[in-house]
Amino acid sequence: MMKIEKKSSTLSAFAVHKSKQKEKNEVNLSKRSSRVQKKKEEKKLKASQKQSPLLREEASIKSSLQKVSVHVKNRTPQNATATMNGGEKLNSSKRQKDGSTKKSKCHAAEKLCVTPETDQVETKQKKSTHKKKTVKTVAELHGKSIADDLTSSSMLLSELDGSSVEQHTSDSEVQAAKIFEWLIAPVKPRKFFSELWEKKPLLVKRNQPHYYEGCFSTAEFDEILRTNNLQFTVNVDVVSYADDKRETHNPVGRAHAPIVWDYYQNGCSVRLLNPQTFSTNMWRLNSTLTEYFGSFVGANVYLTPAGSQGFAPHWDDIEAFVIQLEGKKHWRLYNPRCEEEALPRFSSPNFKQAEIGEPILDTVLEPGDLLYFPRGIIHQADTPAESHSLHVTLSTCQRNTWGDLLQKLVPQALQTAFEEDIEYRKALPRDYMNYMGVVWSDKESSERKAFMNKVHQLVGRLFHHASVDGAADQMSKGVIQDSLPPVISEAEASRSIFGNGERWENGAVTNRVEMEPDSNIKLLRKGIIRLVMEEDQIRIYHCIENTRVYHEVEPRFLDIDSRVLSYA
Repeated sequence: MMKIEKKSSTLSAFAVHKSKQKEKNEVNLSKRSSRVQKKKEEKKLKASQKQSPLLREEASIKSSLQKVSVHVKNRTPQNATATMNGGEKLNSSKRQKDGSTKKSKCHAAEKLCVTPETDQVETKQKKSTHKKKTVKTVAELHGKSIADDLTSSSMLLSELDGSSVEQHTSDSEVQAAKIFEWLIAPVKPRKFFSELWEKKPLLVKRNQPHYYEGCFSTAEFDEILRTNNLQFTVNVDVVSYADDKRETHNPVGRAHAPIVWDYYQNGCSVRLLNPQTFSTNMWRLNSTLTEYFGSFVGANVYLTPAGSQGFAPHWDDIEAFVIQLEGKKHWRLYNPRCEEEALPRFSSPNFKQAEIGEPILDTVLEPGDLLYFPRGIIHQADTPAESHSLHVTLSTCQRNTWGDLLQKLVPQALQTAFEEDIEYRKALPRDYMNYMGVVWSDKESSERKAFMNKVHQLVGRLFHHASVDGAADQMSKGVIQDSLPPVISEAEASRSIFGNGERWENGAVTNRVEMEPDSNIKLLRKGIIRLVMEEDQIRIYHCIENTRVYHEVEPRFLDIDSRVLSYA
């Protein structure tokens, strides 16, 4: 199989050239030198003043995240500096150590810069043909940063198992927020959702190869292939992309490890479609983030051999968080081709290179880096000749929009309107076919105007028959059905039906447990149940008995007697 050689993109840098003029008068030269010296002193003073907010910010995040990770090493954060869009501002000691800097190429209408010292946004305008979206390349960190105190992801995720008393009594929603804060650090969630979510891509360059260590690995993938009955197409895809054409090479049957590695050796990319089914850490991560987003969080793992590309340019119907685990991956992102293709409800077909224009972001991800991009951003990725790549794409917000809510709301509202409002049951005008329809759309008449006014009136009245809460409950019911079951820790099992209660010992049932009216109880997770009114019944839907395979079982619910709620 032929491998494609990719031209390495040149990295752009901005340089400011100041012209120098000869001073004819030595007095003027002296004055100028004095002013320059004064400005340098002012810059040094401002820099020293900005240092303390950075340290306070680092201390605050470190303190909050230590609550979910008790195995935190006490290390003093080094001075971390952010570089954006080819700008060159580095810790001097890091520059001496590395000898060079790595930058990402970004063609965008607006250059946005955030530095950890000030958390301020600087904007520079640059002409571009891309007007619909801009790229915000945030926090290319060189040297240690606030994230150093989080240690590895495996250590952080292991603290979510509820094994300690503090974890068992804490709020799962708070823990979920801390996990997302760790995922995108040092960018603040508030800033992310106000400036980036569904708007612009985000690139975080950390220079910390162990940051996401423990989430997943190629070694774990090999073990999964050998110890589980994974099927091609259902669980594993082997694909290639060359000459503007993507091909899927899946055979029929089980994805045995030697067969998968043979495809890989021949230049195919390998995609694991549901790592959360087989990896406990991915299960923990996805189920925790589902509670944070209020929308199902899925994942795909992509393993790509060196010097190859597996997928054609395309857009997805999900918000994507790419976390680089091993090797390097060269990414190119492109604006939607038109406004109608922004935030799409469904994924696109494969595009040819000539159809997508120039990239708005051209960069290489290394272990510990993060790339986020919204639905509708066209993207493609390939590996350099010297390195393979392993990354995980976390996905969320698939068909979880206002329009999806209205799809549930409007039919219900119309049914209620039929039942309760006689205006919706009145007959259409006898002669409406003489002035309504496409043939009459460009003709004005009093009858047509009256008809349109009547429709406008009925649509407006429809809101008064709409149960917005009921539609929200139906959306929530869908999230419960989509969700993974919670990961039950030993401590939680010992306090629940999963590890305690009646059992058979020495020929008899022992360890009898009775729930009393004044018994204290705690939900395993805040987001595992939803009370819904439907079919004239009260039901509590839950995900406790869901499996780790998407929609493998029917929705689970408990019927509640209305008298119980009346008593409560």
